[in-house]
Amino acid sequence: MNNKDDIFKYKLYSIIGLLVTFELLASILFLHNSLIHAVMYTAFTLVIILLVVLIINYTNKSSNENQIDRQRLDHIFDTLDVAIWSHDLRTNKILITPGIENLYGFSLDKFYQDATLWKQVIHPEDLHVLKEREKMLSLGKAVTSIYRIIRSDGEIRWIQDRGIPTVDEKGKLIDFCSVLFDITNRKESEDRYRTLVEMSPDIIAVYSRGRIDYINEAGCKLYGASSHKDLIGKPPSILIHPTILRKIKDSELIIDDSKLKMSFEFQATKLDGESIEVEMTTMPIFYEGRAATQIVGRDISDRKKAEETIHHMAYYDVLTGLPNRNMFRKHLNDVLIRWNKQNHAILFLDLDRFKIINDTKGHSVGDQLLQIVANRLKSAINIEGMVSRQGGDEFIILLEEINTEIVKEIAQSILKAFATPFEVNKLEFFVSPSIGISMYPADGQDEETLIKNADTAMYLAKERGKNNFQFYSSKLAELTIRKMDIEKWLRKALENEELTLNYQPQIELETNKIIGVEALIRWNHPENGIISPADFIPLAEETGLIVPMGKWILREACIQNKRWQDLGFKPIPIAVNISVRQIQDDDFVDSVLTILEEVGLNPSYLELEITESIMQDINKSTIVLNRLKEIGVKISIDDFGTGYSSLSYLKHLPIDSIKIDKSFVDDIINHVNQGEMVKTIINMGHNLNFKVIAEGIEEIEQVEFLKRNACKIGQGYIYSRPLPVDQVEELISKGYIEKGILSL
Repeated sequence: MNNKDDIFKYKLYSIIGLLVTFELLASILFLHNSLIHAVMYTAFTLVIILLVVLIINYTNKSSNENQIDRQRLDHIFDTLDVAIWSHDLRTNKILITPGIENLYGFSLDKFYQDATLWKQVIHPEDLHVLKEREKMLSLGKAVTSIYRIIRSDGEIRWIQDRGIPTVDEKGKLIDFCSVLFDITNRKESEDRYRTLVEMSPDIIAVYSRGRIDYINEAGCKLYGASSHKDLIGKPPSILIHPTILRKIKDSELIIDDSKLKMSFEFQATKLDGESIEVEMTTMPIFYEGRAATQIVGRDISDRKKAEETIHHMAYYDVLTGLPNRNMFRKHLNDVLIRWNKQNHAILFLDLDRFKIINDTKGHSVGDQLLQIVANRLKSAINIEGMVSRQGGDEFIILLEEINTEIVKEIAQSILKAFATPFEVNKLEFFVSPSIGISMYPADGQDEETLIKNADTAMYLAKERGKNNFQFYSSKLAELTIRKMDIEKWLRKALENEELTLNYQPQIELETNKIIGVEALIRWNHPENGIISPADFIPLAEETGLIVPMGKWILREACIQNKRWQDLGFKPIPIAVNISVRQIQDDDFVDSVLTILEEVGLNPSYLELEITESIMQDINKSTIVLNRLKEIGVKISIDDFGTGYSSLSYLKHLPIDSIKIDKSFVDDIINHVNQGEMVKTIINMGHNLNFKVIAEGIEEIEQVEFLKRNACKIGQGYIYSRPLPVDQVEELISKGYIEKGILSL
């Protein structure tokens, strides 16, 4: 047999090696579950099939035909990016295909001249592979080796070398054939993939056949494992709740691939028994040649806690723990939709004489009283309905699927519950409720109407001596007339200059320096005396009078601040409360700019305080606030945490500061959480680069707590009540207020 026949002979022997090698490569490629790899595998398979066909044809053809087929087979081997090395140990004849030139970068002649050249170019760190390879070949066993070579051009490439030995009947090695592939791209891809997986902060794991096959370092840490051995080989139920595992298993029966990717949030248990919240996505893959499931997940415990805190702040009253107005309205709407053919009752409850107690004994006593009231209301209602706090000393109760007679009985039980005095700080207080009742569907078809009519009925209860309940009826026109009278008085108040502004200093807590003032409106009616802002501000907003009133307040505050500067006082900003109704006015920004220009006040000395209710129309509010920010006006959120705030919106608004509501400040010394909510708000404010101001400070302990927790600014009765111009000027001229002295 001539040399070409010998080469062809060894090429035929190599087909078996090629088949084995391609199958091994295919299993590795399919691990990545890639379309490109699948296409490559298909192409390789077609080549193998072609080679096999040629072998079969070769054994059944004449010599001339075989000569043509040999030429064809040579062309196929020459075009493949594969090298075949055959060594007959009996004759010491070596046959090498030209493909080795592409792999190693050396000419074919050099390999024939020096048969050890392939060993000489192996990377020094991989020479240990040769010993294992020689041992396996000497035993007559096929071996696959992976090592690096240094090409003639200095480039380092990865080689996969499949050695297939042949032994005689005595077990002696007589020849062997090697099939070599350049697997650099695949090897580097695997290394990058492995690096990404191991460096990922998320858990990445694979399980199959009821056990965990792989888990990365982040996964071990997440579940509290000291090493991979604690988890590898264990059932996946260690990582995934059994209920979720059943869902995953059921999904594998679905033919539609788009539905196989599944996401879950569930509570998992670490190895030490601690519970964590986990977000996880699963997807079927192939791993080491078999069907498996890949897991990608993360610990979302902190996110869940933050969501719960925000949800609680949005839907529950911090002081009493009752559902707030948002939760109540949402629940009422759900009830009206679900049980629209049933009778329901709304009870609007306002505490009689509470404002007197709050003003004379302080907000701390008032807040404790409200907490006791909330507990009594829950006890009186029991499981009959929902009790919520509307705000201030107002509560709303929903009684579902109920008739008028039972509503009367429950209202009587509430009045009876308030007959016993309330004890706060060893002092007894007598507080009675005035209750207004509206019935669905007779008194309204929607939550807004039902609450408004119950509120109207509550005013009737107050006018009829308080400490009673009244049902809404169309005959309550007298209350409407009263509102009309207040509106008329309010219009005259603007004309007759009955409104005045008081000013409450804002203090730098570390130094007690006065760094600003807040302007607060007061109304002294010539016939009815002092009218609380809580009584006329809501009516002003309802009737639209808040717009001209707000302009007057803004102008007066700016004029006063400019006057102080002209008198030589140190310039300080003045804060003015702005209602949602004002912001919704199309001319609001222009009116602010006009007032500043006419008065001559630098915009940086004006701070507008808005409430979280601006979130109800976030798009327009954002436009208005950005325009104000461009002017140079400071923006702050008043009563933070008591309204509609959403961090997803708040962080995008041009806010300079947030004001912690008094109810949170009181919790510092009067609540079991000992100011934890205040800490949360301060930290959140600082993280969002907001200035944080605490309102309603009344005790020295609150001051010390706020200072310890990096709250820089505060205001409250411990420093000064809101004061008329002449009195506040004395404090401003002095520049500071002595700590701990209650200014009356």
